[in-house]
Amino acid sequence: MSKWTDIRDNALDALHVDEVTEEVKQGVTQKILDDVIPVAESAVDAFCAATKEQAKTESGWCKIRDAIVLPLVMQGGVYAIKTVLSKTVKATAAATVATA
Repeated sequence: MSKWTDIRDNALDALHVDEVTEEVKQGVTQKILDDVIPVAESAVDAFCAATKEQAKTESGWCKIRDAIVLPLVMQGGVYAIKTVLSKTVKATAAATVATA
């Protein structure tokens, strides 16, 4: 069984709740950070390496797309999502400690 099916099943299990509480949102966020982001980073890195390699034989706009635009968009997107989710986990953890 592939890792993707495990991730999918865990995400679906985490989303089947009667009430969406802060703890549920934190759990889902942490699950995404722990399970989904590493797989996405790996896939994006492999894709970007392939496009950068192909850019060596391209010219014009296709070279710019393969060498700069696609890697920037893909890696930037994963980085932005990871950063935002990490900050929300830290912020909610700090708020939880402060109110306790």
